[in-house]
Amino acid sequence: MDQDMFDRYSRQILFSGIGEEGQRKLNDSSVIIIGCGALGTTIANSLVRAGVGKVRLVDRDFIEYHNLQRQVLFDENDIREMLPKAIAAKRHLKEINSSISIEGIVADVNYINIERFIKGMDVILDGLDNFATRYLINDAALKNNIPWIYGGAVASYGMTMNIIPGKTACLRCLSANPPGGGLSLTCDTAGIVNSVPFIIGSMQAAEAIKMLVGAGDDLSSHLTVVDVWQNNFDRLEVHPRHDCPACGGKYEFLDGKSGVKATQLCGQNAVQVTNTSIEEISFEELSGRLKPLVEVSYNEYMLCFTVGDNEVVVFPDGRAIIKNTADESFARGLYANYIGG
Repeated sequence: MDQDMFDRYSRQILFSGIGEEGQRKLNDSSVIIIGCGALGTTIANSLVRAGVGKVRLVDRDFIEYHNLQRQVLFDENDIREMLPKAIAAKRHLKEINSSISIEGIVADVNYINIERFIKGMDVILDGLDNFATRYLINDAALKNNIPWIYGGAVASYGMTMNIIPGKTACLRCLSANPPGGGLSLTCDTAGIVNSVPFIIGSMQAAEAIKMLVGAGDDLSSHLTVVDVWQNNFDRLEVHPRHDCPACGGKYEFLDGKSGVKATQLCGQNAVQVTNTSIEEISFEELSGRLKPLVEVSYNEYMLCFTVGDNEVVVFPDGRAIIKNTADESFARGLYANYIGG
């Protein structure tokens, strides 16, 4: 370790749980953060400053003004530049620590690409706002024997749990299936106090550091639940279930089907439509087709147009976010009419 590196991480090295050897392990480690919102930006900020050698950020979304209330890596200029979250986060993180590798990927994580994204990673971190993708992460992590750290935040409370394949309970041990539509709170229905993701994301980052430096005895073995409004901090035991399909090697969420799918987005009156048969879309060609019908603008990251009251944002992988609607069927129809599929 050269002097510059030692100076950068000196206060961390002084901590007996990490030390110089632990810092070397961090510098040689790779993590993936799936979701770059409130949780993801907090996690990324912590791990980049801690000197994790490679950080991969994957997020499907772009930045809006309501994100600035709690998503610590973004500013108003990112919105003016129409930057996707993964790209803006990478830019800001490189200014914090230019000595490590930071990768920003604008993509929707699904059953087709998740194993490619997590390949070679030492830890997977959950920065998501939806349960469907978490269950997909759970399957992929167990199948590929990669530990992952679950985290969630909504309203005034949040929770986190370490999931280590073959050693701990997994997400399906905690809950066999994702909660049905309307059964769980979202940022859109319940709002969020911005300190909640700061706390949960920081806890996730701390657990990741423990994993990476080999401090297994100090890892949390509980589901930790924090409510900042009620001043509650609870630790709940979660035991592996003998009938858990994922722990038994049955990865049902990885066994998806191709086609057009629609998902309501947390915190937005919007629906994301994904066509898994599209690998890449030409903005130039799409713009040429749409210009006779609507006003179109685009850069290398996204293409935007408006139909009636609905703004449509298209990404290079063919995904689209249809704003000002929660109707998935309507969103799929709009996608079919203007983009295809």
